[in-house]
Amino acid sequence: MWDDPRQLNAAALAFALAAAGLLAWGALAWLARQPLFAFREVVLSAPLQRASAGELEAMIREELAGTFFTMNLDRARSALARVSWVRNVALRRQWPRRLEVTIEEHEALARWNGSALVNVQGEVFAAEYQGELPAFSGPEGAAAEVTRRFREWSEVLAPLALVVRELRLTARGSWHVVAAGDATALEIELGREDAGDRLARFVAAFGRTVGALAKAGTRIGHVDLRYRNGFAARVPGFKERAPKAAVTGSRERNDGAGMARHGPDSDA
Repeated sequence: MWDDPRQLNAAALAFALAAAGLLAWGALAWLARQPLFAFREVVLSAPLQRASAGELEAMIREELAGTFFTMNLDRARSALARVSWVRNVALRRQWPRRLEVTIEEHEALARWNGSALVNVQGEVFAAEYQGELPAFSGPEGAAAEVTRRFREWSEVLAPLALVVRELRLTARGSWHVVAAGDATALEIELGREDAGDRLARFVAAFGRTVGALAKAGTRIGHVDLRYRNGFAARVPGFKERAPKAAVTGSRERNDGAGMARHGPDSDA
């Protein structure tokens, strides 16, 4: 090789090109970091509804580093997503020194387990909210399922002018609903199996049972739907007489309320 001028020239050219490439890359990297290309304008694409503009501005000043060419957009999005009420963040660079920020905010649907909120997508998030919201509760990871049931059962109860105020899913998978209407609240025990079908049957029978009692002046505050083909209603002031064999040698309890059953035996 050392005796071949052509090979020596080719090697020298290759080294020269590599050196030139490294110098050019270094020059471009140095230029990209210069204040000339630093962002001078950060704008929001739409006004904020819930998120704090001050908190967002502080996060931008503290966390968004780099120039038009060097900013790590994934890191910047993650930083801005930590601001309260921010669900998603989109960033778009506009030449030469402008950064456009698009914020998707959470839309609160309900409270979750007394310490967080659930958005309309069924996602749990932490934020302060002073208004009235339905109360959801359930095991960790169940918020999406509770949200789905809330929408489904809200539609089922709508013909009765009842609005779901509380929806609870127990660790064993049993459902409990509190619905409210005009000057009344109704607790509904749905159980674990076929909860949607049970609620639909209750709504179909409401007019000739609970609704009829309400028109007669007796308001029902609690119904138990954990029966195969019926339900039980707790009637204020009604005392159900226990079978004699069940109360022999004991004192009958009178708590001022009882259960009036509609339908066959329970399968709870």
